[in-house]
Amino acid sequence: MPVEELRPQDPAHIGAYRILARLGAGGMGQVYLGRSPGGRLVAVKVIRDEINDRPEALARFRREAATVEAVRSAYTAQLIEASLDSSPYWLATEYVPGPTLRGAVGTSGPFPPDSALRLFAALAEGLAAVHVHGVTHRDLKPQNVILAPQGPQLIDFGIARGLEQTILTRDGMAPGTPGYAAPEVVLRNEVGPAADVFALGATIAYTATGRPPYGTGDAAAVSYRTVHEDIDLEGVRPTLAALIRQCVAKDPAERPAPADVIAHCAVESALATDAHYRSVTRDAEPAPVPVPVSTPPSEPEVGALTRPAGREPEDQVRERAAETVPPGTPDTTPYDAPDHQQRHLARTTRRRGWLAACAVALVVPAAVWLLPEQDSQPPGAAPTTDVSASRPTTKGPAGRPPDHIVNDRVSQDRWTLSDDPEQAAQGMGSCDLASFAGSSPPMDLLSAVSHTTGSDTASVELRPKTAGQGKRPAPYYISVGVRPPHETDRATGRPLRSSVGKGIGFTSKPVDIYSRWSSGGTIKLKYPDDFRAHFGNRTVDAIPVGDDKGDWTVVLYHVEGGPTTYTSVVCNGFHA
Repeated sequence: MPVEELRPQDPAHIGAYRILARLGAGGMGQVYLGRSPGGRLVAVKVIRDEINDRPEALARFRREAATVEAVRSAYTAQLIEASLDSSPYWLATEYVPGPTLRGAVGTSGPFPPDSALRLFAALAEGLAAVHVHGVTHRDLKPQNVILAPQGPQLIDFGIARGLEQTILTRDGMAPGTPGYAAPEVVLRNEVGPAADVFALGATIAYTATGRPPYGTGDAAAVSYRTVHEDIDLEGVRPTLAALIRQCVAKDPAERPAPADVIAHCAVESALATDAHYRSVTRDAEPAPVPVPVSTPPSEPEVGALTRPAGREPEDQVRERAAETVPPGTPDTTPYDAPDHQQRHLARTTRRRGWLAACAVALVVPAAVWLLPEQDSQPPGAAPTTDVSASRPTTKGPAGRPPDHIVNDRVSQDRWTLSDDPEQAAQGMGSCDLASFAGSSPPMDLLSAVSHTTGSDTASVELRPKTAGQGKRPAPYYISVGVRPPHETDRATGRPLRSSVGKGIGFTSKPVDIYSRWSSGGTIKLKYPDDFRAHFGNRTVDAIPVGDDKGDWTVVLYHVEGGPTTYTSVVCNGFHA
């Protein structure tokens, strides 16, 4: 795992262990690289101060320690010591050098098919070893897999649970991570070995494609696609894709057991000898880290947690943490009950949400399906055929839209990348649809925004969910606005680095979302090719994404009349 330098608020010692560096952070706390008095390197996980008083968080932390201690396997790091009776709460496990699977894919790209297949078999064997102890992992994902030289290691058993035990989470709380949590987990909190197999299939999909298996975006949107849409396996070798699809079957009864997965992989050589695997683990030895010069010269009492002299008092650290971590941030991803999923999805497109989510490689496409708010029809219900009665109609001469809309106003709609490092690494963010003024989109409108980090392009797709069902509704015109992070110079078309983007940005020609009613319904727009900025009588070509780094905002505008009569109805975005 990559190491980072210590920060002023970090402790110098935890128990008997001298703290050398940071290894990462999770939903409950920080993980440090520590060294025992005898020189052994360990990974020390410390629960955050602000959740010390939450009984459910402490129960989860104690369960993690008990699980790691109970599961003795070549695929798990062994528990060395834990302090679970009084604050500060921590546990120490053996330090396993090596990158996470997420980090390896982010750095070196997707695994070749044969390498992915060998990893598939190894992780399935790891799950089988965990299940034999009566434990389900419940949060298998790329960042919870360390690629050690001898083979993969499963880490973070924070929400693992015995197979005989009851449902862990409270009402409205689903364990696991969006995109890797199985449909039955998202919908009903039903967790069993089959849910781990689903997460295994999703993890290998990411390994083989370098893309999140069900796209990125708001956690509720990703969960919705996990339940209702197909996994992204574009470009994956057919035989490998077929096995992944078996693992991510919507019905848990249709998924293979880990032993069956191993048999289907039919590998004939060890993963540790695989050329690609060896290349990504070659530099797995821990990097040298400096010992803080401010560390007190005397060793602390065993069990104590101390700060180097001059570091912030704990009350100041907690106050600052409270500024960056909103009160009530859950340890597991919140998710509304099934009959509220679609409303929750719509709400989170209009406000910033703080949702625990996985972090993935930055070089990934971000595909986000957004559903407008709908109170009358839960997801999964049969779609209505008369959708025109529930949506506003387009005004204008003969119902025809203008050729363009004019960038004539200041837009308050703004998408921003999440402040949470793990969410930001996945490309997750949120958008405040500030100018939402009473107009609402058709309840069957779906839209998607996609951008591959590092590329100069983006794409937007629109489609009515009910395309082809019943009579084609009356026209409903949408123009898509793509606004760069900075304002556009009207004379040159270049970004003004000193000015934050305020207008509606570069826009597409208005299009009737029902114009392809009988042919699948999907309308595809390519940025920058299909976009221009219109300032009165002046038109400026759209700039490539790579020309302006930062948070890009994408807004769907309902065009109700002429070129200046439009209203924002859906907001999204991406980070470049």
